[in-house]
Amino acid sequence: MITEDLKNFPKQFSWEPQIENEDKLTLAENFVVCGMGGSHLAADLAQIRLPQLSLTIHSDYGLPLWPKPGLGIVSSHSGNTEEALDSFDSARRQNIPVAVITSGGKLLELAKKHNVPFVQTPDSKIQPRFALGYGLMALLRMTKQNEAMVEASRLSDLLDPSSADKKGQELAQKLHHKIPIIYASTPNTAMALTWKIKFNETAKIPAFYNVWPELNHNEMNGFDTKEKTMPLMEKFHFLFLQDQTDHPQIIKRLDATKRLLEKQEFKVEILPLAGESVFHKIFQSLLVADWTSYYLAEFYGADPEQVPLVEEFKKLIAN
Repeated sequence: MITEDLKNFPKQFSWEPQIENEDKLTLAENFVVCGMGGSHLAADLAQIRLPQLSLTIHSDYGLPLWPKPGLGIVSSHSGNTEEALDSFDSARRQNIPVAVITSGGKLLELAKKHNVPFVQTPDSKIQPRFALGYGLMALLRMTKQNEAMVEASRLSDLLDPSSADKKGQELAQKLHHKIPIIYASTPNTAMALTWKIKFNETAKIPAFYNVWPELNHNEMNGFDTKEKTMPLMEKFHFLFLQDQTDHPQIIKRLDATKRLLEKQEFKVEILPLAGESVFHKIFQSLLVADWTSYYLAEFYGADPEQVPLVEEFKKLIAN
């Protein structure tokens, strides 16, 4: 049950991943994580904490252009993602060192067959977007980020699902019948993206995101409300992820953007990011996103767990 998954989410960070075939693991300074949807989100979020890590996210078939030798990490929660399997095959054909993170499926079979390094995440039957703790711990282990891994493991005690539940209920009430637009600083892009995905996949509603300072140069102009555009605008509700560690000018931009939008009669909700560590800040906020989208799903009578439209789409392209 999804509510139990959210209450138990902190326990994911107490999991200790093991690398099978670790003697085959290539020591690398550059990494490409090949994954789709929730299977690459842990890598996106890891970059907030580890901006110095040379890590590229590839969400497509095949492999990206690779200027430097490194390690390809193919990540698929189910192990059956079409694009991830194609990336694995591409790495094998090009003799590029590859490793795997998955809970099972065909990708796990291929990792065992070809004797490549792999981490098998717990097969907990939860959707990828709810398994980000497992994904993060596996990635940090695979990339040998030991200090960051110790920091992440502390989240099993630091995260507070109860307070996130309460905040999620309050926020869902405000967002009922609204379309969320999430704004964050450029370093926190992955957080804004993940908030958006929670609304899309759990609540089954449209949601959008952008980042400062770029949004002040283009998207902001789309909300210069006029009488004839008001019917287009009345559904939007803004969520600002406020990070006090951001560049001082970004903090000023957040405040100025809020004032301009409120002058145009938009609702703006400030969501401060706080925690004892970067990972604490990230995942406490995302727990709020989980609970908010869960309560919105209840409001709309949507299934907060399964993604039937994705499954239907897979059938359409399988022929």
